[in-house]
Amino acid sequence: MNSSLALPIHYAGGYEPQDSKEWKVVIPAFLGVICLAGFAGNVCVIGILLYNSKKGKPSMIHSLILNLSLADLLLVLFVVPFRAAAYSRGAWYLGWFLCKTSDWFRHACMTAKSLTIAVVAKTCFMYANNPAKQVSIKWHTICVVLLAIWLLALGIPLPLWFFSSLWEPEVGSALCIVSIPAHAHEFMSAFVKLYPLLVFCTPLTFAFFYFWRAYGRCQRRGTKTQNLRNQIRSRCLTMMLLSVTVTSTVMWLPDWISWLWVWHLKKGGPAPPQGFMATTQVLMFAISSANPLIFVLMSEEFREGFKGLWKRLTLKKPLPAPEDQEETVVDNTEEAPDSVPSPEVVTPDEEKEPPSVPQTSESMEIKKEMPILPDVEQFWHDREAVPDAQDNDPIPWEHEGQETVGCDQQN
Repeated sequence: MNSSLALPIHYAGGYEPQDSKEWKVVIPAFLGVICLAGFAGNVCVIGILLYNSKKGKPSMIHSLILNLSLADLLLVLFVVPFRAAAYSRGAWYLGWFLCKTSDWFRHACMTAKSLTIAVVAKTCFMYANNPAKQVSIKWHTICVVLLAIWLLALGIPLPLWFFSSLWEPEVGSALCIVSIPAHAHEFMSAFVKLYPLLVFCTPLTFAFFYFWRAYGRCQRRGTKTQNLRNQIRSRCLTMMLLSVTVTSTVMWLPDWISWLWVWHLKKGGPAPPQGFMATTQVLMFAISSANPLIFVLMSEEFREGFKGLWKRLTLKKPLPAPEDQEETVVDNTEEAPDSVPSPEVVTPDEEKEPPSVPQTSESMEIKKEMPILPDVEQFWHDREAVPDAQDNDPIPWEHEGQETVGCDQQN
């Protein structure tokens, strides 16, 4: 074919059988580690976000982060394990259905992540523009936004689902390929050029633009302490989401380079190496493990949530037996006093009177051992009965001067 789309047959999703035995071991091992780390991290992130959503009102940013983690979780559950199994063998043995849907579902999840990042960038800019403003968003609005993202994500890569099929060049050696019929050649020639623009370039450029504007708003200092706290919180949120966007862009870019290389390979031109194709796949799937790590490192909320979850898993004590609980209740009732005073509000009259101290047997014995002498008792009685005018005088120094003058005149 003389057009830029030279090959009518391509391996589905960048997957290509490996000739080297080392690659057949190394690539599935890396994908297995990514699958385990991504599953654990994204499950924790989703659990923390769901637990926090029960405490307060729904947040658009938290809902979008939840959607991002859900897409990562779907990748590590339904794409990465089958891709690792395919790389470990020299042929596709997972059946027609997985061949038809695996590559389409992988592109749908990655598209959902890209669109989610674009929407969360716009939302982050709105929050950074006025961080002190409390915006209440209803659940149905959030659901409509997430539903629109997933409908677009599932619909854009549909041509890959239509043209994916099994091909058996030999008996017992099937390959999962994208076979383009002659009547769809022009359509796919336009699709492979527009698809990276719709899924990768446009959403991420939109996201970087609004993150840049949000970061500029965060640099302004507020005059009040509450505004300063909101700006610090907004800056931390912007930097966390910007780090997620930069990481996704850098680790996803090699896969698009291989995409353009394969689909625009001219007849007789150099084909991309097998190691390069496999490495781009590993880097793309590793985004699902990197995102939870970024959330933990750059967000105090996620760190506290992970710490609390870890304490619950490691320090959870078994419940005592019913007999032990009954004994504990009996012991507590025996040790408790007959009447427990309840905290009440003290009135002004009660504040004047000092609290009465109950006289115990020990205090009675001390009084008996140390009797008060009659002369001392009479002295204090006279002292209390006749108040001293000088003690009640607010300006005693003037009277002291008058008394001194009177004494000098008498002398």
